[in-house]
Amino acid sequence: MTAVFDPGAQAARATDAILADTLGGTERGIVVDSPPGAGKSTLVVRAALELAAAGRPLMVVAQTNAQVDDLVVRLAEKDPGLPVGRLHSNDTDPYDKVLDGLANVRKSAKASDLAGLDVVISTAAKWAHVKNVEPWGHAIVDEAYQMRSDALLAVAGLFERALFVGDPGQLDPFSIVGADQWAGLSYDPSASAVSTLLAHNPRLPQHRLPVSWRLPASAAPLVSDAFYPYTPFRSGTDHGDRRLSFGVASDGSAPDRVLDEAAESGWGLLELPARHTPRTDPEAVRAVALVVRRLLDRGGAATSERSPDPVPVTADRVAVGTAHRDQAAAVRAALAELGVTGVAVDTANRLQGREFDVTVVLHPLSGRPDATAFHLETGRLCVLTSRHRHACIVVCRAGVAELLDEHPSTEPVQLGVTVKFPDGWEANHSVLAHLAEHRVRWAG
Repeated sequence: MTAVFDPGAQAARATDAILADTLGGTERGIVVDSPPGAGKSTLVVRAALELAAAGRPLMVVAQTNAQVDDLVVRLAEKDPGLPVGRLHSNDTDPYDKVLDGLANVRKSAKASDLAGLDVVISTAAKWAHVKNVEPWGHAIVDEAYQMRSDALLAVAGLFERALFVGDPGQLDPFSIVGADQWAGLSYDPSASAVSTLLAHNPRLPQHRLPVSWRLPASAAPLVSDAFYPYTPFRSGTDHGDRRLSFGVASDGSAPDRVLDEAAESGWGLLELPARHTPRTDPEAVRAVALVVRRLLDRGGAATSERSPDPVPVTADRVAVGTAHRDQAAAVRAALAELGVTGVAVDTANRLQGREFDVTVVLHPLSGRPDATAFHLETGRLCVLTSRHRHACIVVCRAGVAELLDEHPSTEPVQLGVTVKFPDGWEANHSVLAHLAEHRVRWAG
């Protein structure tokens, strides 16, 4: 008899094993790979609470102030009596003012002011300036794959053991300085903290979270196969558990037809005629804006395991993802012309880690004459196609598959550098092949 897949039980077993290693293990580091929407932040909060409850004060390292503040709020919600320190910068507006209303949170720009608290949280950049303090017994590093190894080196002296949690399929750490001279070396400062950690400590315990609670059953297989071939995952929901519907019937236009396709299958490709265009392709930008406008006009509503009754898909539950900031700005302007406000419009880098009901994506290779390493970056496409709970619609000009075939990778092969797999060329082909089954052609 075939065993029935129980996502909750699978996730619980994985979490129990991670916490057992964290609290009872002896290794200096533990690595946890998490697919999109697998409960990474929930794991970080739970591990912090259990370490604190066991009488083991800890420091938490996140990569941005927004991530830090979110973790502080989550900890306060779970245990309002837990003493938490928010270590911040000396900037004029260093943290979210919602923290001022949390009685258990102490805030300071000096680590010494927070000594003795159960949990102290800050960014990697702030931790790097902390000196002359007694090391913490434990640390949790959130979004560890987005942390550069030089940032890890700067804080490594502050703790004895650490839990590293992150998503290996997302964008690589960002560096404004070229790092070719270190390529292939185990101490490459531009490499991720996790890859450098494992290069020096290959026997560290490695775990993975096996279930995505964000991605629907229609999306998890594609995202898993295209971007996580060695660490596959499943959706926490099944086909039929979620439903996207509209209160207003289709008017027969291309935006309405692609919305109907996405509501039915979870995916939609709105394909414009093949053409080389400026990066802020006016026709593609307007198509993106029209899809969003029609989604809101038609009264989109979502049914899911969170609510058996339809919940309106409001503007704040919709996102538009682009590769470049000027494209995002153009989409915002186009939406404003159509009277749409409240929709998150940003680059993949800034949408990373966020979740929405419906996403509309301007394909990174749409209208381009070439396929550069930037536009083929695996993590960029992964982020753009993995933010949604119900449906993802991709707007793209025809001809991308041919563009990929005409522009095989010409990046130099560097000795000692682990080849990232799958590469962007292969991942793009996988995604395009799937989207082709849900194509709606733009009719002018």
